[in-house]
Amino acid sequence: MSNIFNHKTNFTAGEVSMDVLGRSDLQAYENGASTLKNVFIDPIGGVSRRAGLRFVAKIPNAGRLISFTFNTEQTYLIVLSPNKMSIFQSEEFVTEITTPWLAEDIEQISWTQSADTLLLVHPDYEPRKLTRQADGSWLLEGWTYDSEGGALMQPYASFRNDISLSSNVVAGLTTLTASEDLFTDDYIGLYLRLNDGEICITEVKSPTIAIGQITKALTTGAASFDWKEQAFSPLRGWPATVTFYQGRLVIGGSRDLPNRLWLSKSFHIMNFDLGTGNDDEAIEFTILSDQVNAIRSLMSGRHLQVFTSGSEWMVSGEPLTPRNIQLKRQTRIGSPTYRYVPPVDVSGATLFASASGREIREFLFADLEQAYQATNVSLLSSHLIRNPVDMAYDQLRRLVYVVMSDGTMATLTNYRSEDVLAWSAQETQGLFKAVCVVYDDVYVLVERDGSIRLETFDDEVHTDSALLGEAETPHFTWSGIEALDGFSAKVVADDVIRDDVIINGDSITLPYEAKNVEIGLGFSHEIVPLPPVSMTSAGALPLKAVRLIEARFRVVNTQSLEVDVGNGITQTIVSRFSDDLKLDEVSQPQTTDVCIHALGWIRNGITPLWRIQSDLPRPCKIVSVTTEMKVSE
Repeated sequence: MSNIFNHKTNFTAGEVSMDVLGRSDLQAYENGASTLKNVFIDPIGGVSRRAGLRFVAKIPNAGRLISFTFNTEQTYLIVLSPNKMSIFQSEEFVTEITTPWLAEDIEQISWTQSADTLLLVHPDYEPRKLTRQADGSWLLEGWTYDSEGGALMQPYASFRNDISLSSNVVAGLTTLTASEDLFTDDYIGLYLRLNDGEICITEVKSPTIAIGQITKALTTGAASFDWKEQAFSPLRGWPATVTFYQGRLVIGGSRDLPNRLWLSKSFHIMNFDLGTGNDDEAIEFTILSDQVNAIRSLMSGRHLQVFTSGSEWMVSGEPLTPRNIQLKRQTRIGSPTYRYVPPVDVSGATLFASASGREIREFLFADLEQAYQATNVSLLSSHLIRNPVDMAYDQLRRLVYVVMSDGTMATLTNYRSEDVLAWSAQETQGLFKAVCVVYDDVYVLVERDGSIRLETFDDEVHTDSALLGEAETPHFTWSGIEALDGFSAKVVADDVIRDDVIINGDSITLPYEAKNVEIGLGFSHEIVPLPPVSMTSAGALPLKAVRLIEARFRVVNTQSLEVDVGNGITQTIVSRFSDDLKLDEVSQPQTTDVCIHALGWIRNGITPLWRIQSDLPRPCKIVSVTTEMKVSE
């Protein structure tokens, strides 16, 4: 028998799937773990109990969260729910606006922002523009295209080039005659382009005859197959996704034209007139290839990135003009069609959900190949990715938040320069529904016991749906906690953990007076390593029998540490920071080494040597673990 030491210095591979159990030769095996639940992984390698969720407000129904950032001092959070838009600033309710979108529509809404204007689109609804007015009020209205010479500068498209149209003009009105059945009542209010003129349909007489108001004079009334109708309408559908790129508004796809791109005139975002192809004029083209390419999202980065249902594309041109624009397919991954999942920019790379719903890919330009690659950044942690429904990136903490359809959430610590790709799983008493980052704050929508709550990650709280109270003088009764009515809550009073309490009503009476309280829902964090291996000349080999002699945990700013070293015995390490300290007394955060000794052999090669698991609302951060083991020869 011999003793071996293992020094785990980081968790920068995150939680990896059990498929890695046979690949102890991988660096990810050394730096990974089998379970990392409700913890955040630091870019430099440590792992800590995640921040708690502080309660902000109740929301009528589930929906989406949108960041509206005008500048560092004027940031807003927009909560979209059925037929309603709620606007918050600094977690204070600002106003509520009526919207047309139903519950089943919200998942397909896409948006983009420029200065004080937010554009929102849905393929079945007229696009909307949200603006913050000078007096602080908000206005939601339809798009208004530029007008020149009486004609609207909106996109036009040919839908029925197998039918000819002729025009007979009388007193500013024209009678349009189609060569075959064409017109229905859906055409009323639509604009047509015919013989260099523009006509607004005002009446449909029959399937072949319609009356229209001329808004731009026609050069001739002769029959022509070369006519177009407005690209977006109740008849043909509306834009599917939008972004801004090089001073142009870019529209990606629509209901009836899912693979077409429209780029506005430079610095005239509501002018889509193609003109004569001058450098600053609008651009329009269709993505044609050997597979379906319904445009699902757009990203303005080093190039204009186009994510479709079947592949990923790069639109280039410096600057982008009708003459030098180039479209090249880069990869064949595809994006989800069941929902709009916004891609996020992470230090120059674009992370997007794959069409399979089982991967998160990194779309990154490779200078050597002069092309984009789509690396699977969730390959070793694929069990955590289950049909993503929302995604956001916290640049301050280098965390990507991905909400899944089953209500769980995974976080990715991404630090490319140090090759850190570390996933961890997040759970709560309820279901995560949406996530959004507003400046440096991360907000989530959570469904708890049938109600939807807006909550925010807060490093100063250690429970979920947490409510905080503060008073100048100590007192027993604390009110205003109706958001937790019916829940079993954890209570921290003056930094002392009290017994769990079932909340009944909107107040609680404590057995002790306190000046400060935190009342919220408990959650448990869990850290479990991969099974130990032995380093030999043949490489890393599994162990047949091993006995843990000592585990030394280096902790930073930690108030509580609970470790299970086998035999079902969980040791509470809070008391080890001070000989006289009890669980319900105040403990100061400690930075120290905590040593645990164990007895007994482990003869199952996949059993972990230790497990950290606790629901105590106390901070816990592990930066390294050193184990001494005896190995049977």
